[in-house]
Amino acid sequence: MDLLNSLSVTLLFAAVFALIQIPMTIAVGLRRVQTNISFWDDGDETLQKRMRAHCNFTETVPIVLIAMAAAEIAGAPVWLIWAGGTSLLLGRLIHYTTIVTVGWGNGRAVGMLFTMAPMAVFPLFVVLRLTNAV
Repeated sequence: MDLLNSLSVTLLFAAVFALIQIPMTIAVGLRRVQTNISFWDDGDETLQKRMRAHCNFTETVPIVLIAMAAAEIAGAPVWLIWAGGTSLLLGRLIHYTTIVTVGWGNGRAVGMLFTMAPMAVFPLFVVLRLTNAV
């Protein structure tokens, strides 16, 4: 099995998410430099928002990418992989932007819905494939 070809969509999304995480990480670091806060958040609301948005991205993206890779290897249709990856991308961007700019709001919920959809669909596809249901 040629992994590059069988995981081409997942690999592309993994690269995109890694690139997106760079400015998120830098934003936290810059705020730490500006405030001279080297550990935790010391009550700084801007730092709290940046940290929480960065952490949530870090908590959700890897597991969905693993499930996406599993679904792609298991033979999920390419449209499903693209749709799930796009949903995750939109979800993470909406969620991050909402947390950093306003902290709370409908964008957080919308972002989580777009994130949870592929988080559920990809492993479900794998389970159904392994049980010969699809």
